[in-house]
Amino acid sequence: MRPERIRVVPRASPLTARPFFLQGGMIVDGERSDTFYITTPIYYPDNRLHIGHTYTTVAADVLARFNRMCGRDTFYLTGTDEHGQKIQQAAAARGLSPQVFLDEMVEWIKTLWQQLGISYDHFIRTTDEDHTVVVQAIFQELYQSGDIYRSAYYGWYCTPCESFWLESKLVEGACPDCGRDVSWVEEDAYFLRLSKYADRLIAYIEAHPSFIQPEIRKNEMLSFLRQGLEDLCVSRRKEALQWGIPVPFNSDYVIYVWFDAVCNYITAIGYKDPERASMFARYWPAELHLIGKEILRFHCIIWPIILMALDLPLPKQVFGHGWLTIGGEKISKSRGNVVDPLVLAEKYGRDAIRYYLIREIPFGADGRYTEEALVDRINVDLANDLGNLLSRVTAMIDRYDDGKIPAPTGPPTHLEGVARAAREKAERALDRYLLSDALRGIWELVAAANKHIEDAAPWNLQGEARDRVLYDLAESLRILAVLLSPFMVDAPREIFRQLGLAEEADAVQWEDAEWGGMLPGTMIDRGEPLFPRLDPDVVLQANPDEIAEQGEERKGMDMIDFEHFSAMDLRTGTVVSAEAIEGADKLLKLLVDIGEDEPRQVVAGIAEAYSPQDLCGHPVIVVANLKPAKLFGVESQGMVLSAEGPEGLNLIAPVADVTPGSKVK
Repeated sequence: MRPERIRVVPRASPLTARPFFLQGGMIVDGERSDTFYITTPIYYPDNRLHIGHTYTTVAADVLARFNRMCGRDTFYLTGTDEHGQKIQQAAAARGLSPQVFLDEMVEWIKTLWQQLGISYDHFIRTTDEDHTVVVQAIFQELYQSGDIYRSAYYGWYCTPCESFWLESKLVEGACPDCGRDVSWVEEDAYFLRLSKYADRLIAYIEAHPSFIQPEIRKNEMLSFLRQGLEDLCVSRRKEALQWGIPVPFNSDYVIYVWFDAVCNYITAIGYKDPERASMFARYWPAELHLIGKEILRFHCIIWPIILMALDLPLPKQVFGHGWLTIGGEKISKSRGNVVDPLVLAEKYGRDAIRYYLIREIPFGADGRYTEEALVDRINVDLANDLGNLLSRVTAMIDRYDDGKIPAPTGPPTHLEGVARAAREKAERALDRYLLSDALRGIWELVAAANKHIEDAAPWNLQGEARDRVLYDLAESLRILAVLLSPFMVDAPREIFRQLGLAEEADAVQWEDAEWGGMLPGTMIDRGEPLFPRLDPDVVLQANPDEIAEQGEERKGMDMIDFEHFSAMDLRTGTVVSAEAIEGADKLLKLLVDIGEDEPRQVVAGIAEAYSPQDLCGHPVIVVANLKPAKLFGVESQGMVLSAEGPEGLNLIAPVADVTPGSKVK
């Protein structure tokens, strides 16, 4: 993780001089700016964060990494919102002072972000002294200008949301945001004149159609504004709330937590700090506030009006992404349906979590989280597609070229065009913040490279013809490592390392995805499988009935195309020998003739249906390009196909005699 407050300025990229760029789905005339300031919400640490918070933070990290790779001076801000009644209550419930309670929570959050490889440039805490001082100065300035005034407040307050509500906004007497009970509050208070700026904000949103995205969120905010704005209560009396920033000119009050919180986006980069004035001038306005849709009102109404009152420019875009759901319900701490991202990262690895969150969920829409879908993505996309490609290519270079990248002769294969298209698709999608689309474009190169192995069959070629194929496959892997660098932390570096390019991984830039960067003669360094295939029965710890039901549910969802099917190397085979494996009641060790120099050793979970003596000479179908895996200490170099129905388990085999090693199509 980058040290806090350290700004990284990568080397220049040709992309900074394009005649136009795509910003939040809009084509904007002119050059891409040379800075990129991106923020997440600052998270409320009344409890540990969940997978929904992780989704926001990983998405922002992908965009920050991509823009750094493109040569933009990037500043990525995240942090914690540490004041308010919920913090006060949560700390009291544990018998701790709020500050001690918060320090523990923040340490856990920072550990989580480090585990997931989040490359933030600064982590702000709203209890930081420099933040507190500037928030008080902002409050004082707006009070003196008349945009904050004192009056009496009578109304409803939602403690979990830290939100004030008019009775007309309640839904069946409850908070319209979270659905929980509200309490009646009567007190003198300070108010922010939202009503004064309502028409100006409507005009701004209409004149800047990309300011709030996606489109549906913009329409929601315009609808809310056109209903009329009441002035906002921006203080609480000390008797009701002690844990907050004191109002600078009246110590009987503390500042409303949401007023305090949104100001972090400018306090973090030096607003009203003479020593960091140049930093503020460089990064503000922010390029992107990335938030969950449930806090859209605070970021698209309250925050812009504060900025207007301060005569500061508004951020270029606020993007309200959708929710992660479990069983149709939003994941939230209050509902108790949270998924611990730190446990998931330790179980599956950070790259798998990062990939799943971005690939599975269309950016801006709601997405459904299941651990089963996570395991599917790991096995299909990461293990079978990407990992198997690296394993096969490095194995052939090891075998045919003594571990050195061969020198290509003649024109490149079609993979050069596929690689160029994958880069362009990913780049356009990332400029539009369409993160899942970017990964889909990259995976077109993964699929094309796997298919090229089958079509070209390098094992049947000689000399220059084989060298051309193997070079192009290695170059495709190198480019994949570049394109995946915004999305993953470890896998791209491991691809570089296995290709003999470990040093290049330290300074990779987006422009490095140009074809031809692989140097012939480079010595590769084969390693362990990039993503070992997982056994869902083991990792999910679910009973067979549950797994079967989940599999039925996924049938209509995870369709594959012909290219994915073609990536599987299915061959006919004949069992030469079979024996039991000590300590494994369901497993047999098979030696299978699939037309190679030596029989393949395959471990199969068929012992309950077949005895070893029944299998000698039995025809089978073998998945020959499955990653090797150890089961009960025995290496399995493939998989035999079987079907299980009401009549029991049966091996799948040709209906007539077929030469071992014949390709199944």
